[in-house]
Amino acid sequence: MNDLQRPGADWELQFVIAGCAERRLPIEIVGSGSKRAVGRPVDGTVTVTTASLRGISLYEPNELVMSARAGTPLSQVEAELAARGQMLPFEPIDLAPATGGPQGAQTIGAVFATNMSGARRIQYGAARDHLLGVKGVNGRAELFQAGGRVMKNVTGYDIARGLAGSWGTLAVMTEVTFKVIPWPETAATVIYLGLPDNLAVELLSTAMALPVEVSGAVHLQASVASRLNHPGLKSMNKSVTALRLENFASAVTGRKQRLKEALKVYGKALELDHRETLEFWNELRRLSVMPNRQTLLWRIATKPTTAPKLVAAIKRYMPAEAFYDWAGGLVWLEVPAAADAGTAEIRRVTAIHGGHAMLIRAEPSVRAAVEVFQPLSPPVERLTRGLKAAFDPAGILNPGRMYANM
Repeated sequence: MNDLQRPGADWELQFVIAGCAERRLPIEIVGSGSKRAVGRPVDGTVTVTTASLRGISLYEPNELVMSARAGTPLSQVEAELAARGQMLPFEPIDLAPATGGPQGAQTIGAVFATNMSGARRIQYGAARDHLLGVKGVNGRAELFQAGGRVMKNVTGYDIARGLAGSWGTLAVMTEVTFKVIPWPETAATVIYLGLPDNLAVELLSTAMALPVEVSGAVHLQASVASRLNHPGLKSMNKSVTALRLENFASAVTGRKQRLKEALKVYGKALELDHRETLEFWNELRRLSVMPNRQTLLWRIATKPTTAPKLVAAIKRYMPAEAFYDWAGGLVWLEVPAAADAGTAEIRRVTAIHGGHAMLIRAEPSVRAAVEVFQPLSPPVERLTRGLKAAFDPAGILNPGRMYANM
C-alpha cells in the first residue's frame, strides 16, 4: 500500500526523505497532482505531496519580487498579484485539461519544477528565466537554499535554474522566489483566417520581426480552431492565426495599425477587444483546444520555420492535428492512439528536421514502455546522471519519471 506523506515544514520533509533514503524506498513527488499523468509512471512506495507547504512568504510589489511555498496554489499566487496589478511574465500553462488532471489546481512549485511556459514566452522567456531562488530538500535529506532576490548566482552553478524542468527528480522544492511584472493597461488580438500552416508561420515570423512587441503568436488548424469557445471563430470552420498586443491603450492602437498594414498581403484581419483577448488566450493557456480524450498528445519544440515541414512529415505516417505556439517554435500535436505512441516515426521526423518531442498524453502502459521525454545525447546524459548522483545518490526521488533507470 502506498504511504502518503504531507509534510508541513521543511524539517518534516527532511525526516521523511531521510527515512526513505536509509531504506531506499522510492518516493513519488507531487504537488496537487495536476501533472501526475504526464511523464513516465512512478512506482513509488511513498508519495510525498507539497500541498501543506503553502503560503506567500514575501511579496514586494515595488521590487517586482515574490516568494511562495512550493505547495501554494498558482491561483492564489495569481490572485495576489492581480490585486496589485501584476502577473507572472511567462503565462504558465495548465496541462490538466489535456491530461485529465484537476483543472486550475497546479501549485507554484510544480510550475517551476516542470518549466511549462505559455504564449508570453516569446516576449519574456521561460519560467526558469524568472526563478530567482529556491529552497528545497535533496535526496540526501539535506536542506539547501540557492539563489536569492538577484538574478546572478555567484556560486558558479545556477542550482535554481538547474532544478527548473527537472520534474522532481533532483530535489523537492519547498519555496520559490521569482520575478513578476505589471499587468498591461490593455490588450488586443489581430486574427487571420484560413491560412495554411506554412503561410501562417510565415505571417507569425514576419510579425515577430516588427517593432510592435507581439506577446502571443499562435496558429490553430481548422479542426483545432473548431474547439474554441469563441462562437464566431468556432463557427468559421477555418484555421485561426492570432497575434496579441499588450501595452498602454494608445500604444496598442498604433501598433495594431502598423501590424495590419505590414500583414495586409495575408488577407483581411479580424480583431478581438480587451475582454475577448483575455478569454481567447486564457483558453489556449488551459489547452482546452486539446481536450482529454482517447488520443495521444505530443509537445514538440523546433525552429518556427521548420514546424510546418515537421508536421507535414509526421502526417505522412499518421493523422495529426496541430496547434502552433511561440510563433511556430512549439507544436502541440494530437495523433491517434497507438501501442507505441507513434514514437519511432515522430522521433525519426524530429531527428531529420530538428526538434525535441515530449509525449504529454498517453495511457500509463504506453508511457511506461516508450521514451516520453526527448532522448538525451551522450554528453547530456552524462551530465544528467552526474547531477542525479549529486542530488539524489540513492535514486529515490521520482525514479524513472523522466528517463528509465534514472
